[in-house]
Amino acid sequence: MIKAWPRTSSWIVHMLTTSGAAFSLLAAIAAGRGDFVETFLWLGAALFVDGIDGPLARLVRVEERVPWFDGAILDLVIDYSTYVFIPALILARSDILPPQLAVPGAVLVVVVGAIYFADTRMKTADYGFRGFPAVWNMVVFVLMAFALPQAAAAAVIVLFAVLTFAPIEFVHPFRVKRLRPLTLAVTFAWALLSVLTVIAGFKPGSLVLAALGVTTTYLTVIGALLQATRPRVVGP
Repeated sequence: MIKAWPRTSSWIVHMLTTSGAAFSLLAAIAAGRGDFVETFLWLGAALFVDGIDGPLARLVRVEERVPWFDGAILDLVIDYSTYVFIPALILARSDILPPQLAVPGAVLVVVVGAIYFADTRMKTADYGFRGFPAVWNMVVFVLMAFALPQAAAAAVIVLFAVLTFAPIEFVHPFRVKRLRPLTLAVTFAWALLSVLTVIAGFKPGSLVLAALGVTTTYLTVIGALLQATRPRVVGP
């Protein structure tokens, strides 16, 4: 029993990752009904799983215990669904964008997101992201929370689609070491504010919205600021 535990623990982590697929399906069903509060509850659950399964996988050394099962591919498939496909579905089914741009905007998101996920240059040397890292779930969530004018929302979608291919870095809050304590604190604050926003049916108070705006801005620009202030390596 004790000898079997390392492999069992690896499968437990893999099944935890796999639960994201179930959350994705439940989010899609809710989006199909137009219940976007429930949709984001399921996407939030998937985001929580995605935040903890990587550290757990490294802790139990899943690659060593079950070398024939590729957890990275499993994670990538589920991430595309929860970070890209379901948010695009929300765009197509909601009134975030002008009616004539809802489906084209959703198509733009899934196509650009697919290209980004296949780009092997997406990770930087310090484990950040090169270009906007296709976290469309956060973009669509913020657009819905702030209820921007439809034309402005369309401009935001186009902007982040362009930033996908820009040589601008975005932070990975758990893996980039510079300012990591601050970035983690802001990330957890953003998550809490997001929960409060969903619980309020996307009609939170002005204080929550203001704090959500500040934390969103930080997470959006901190990667570029770290990139701009990175010490340059002087050659011989």
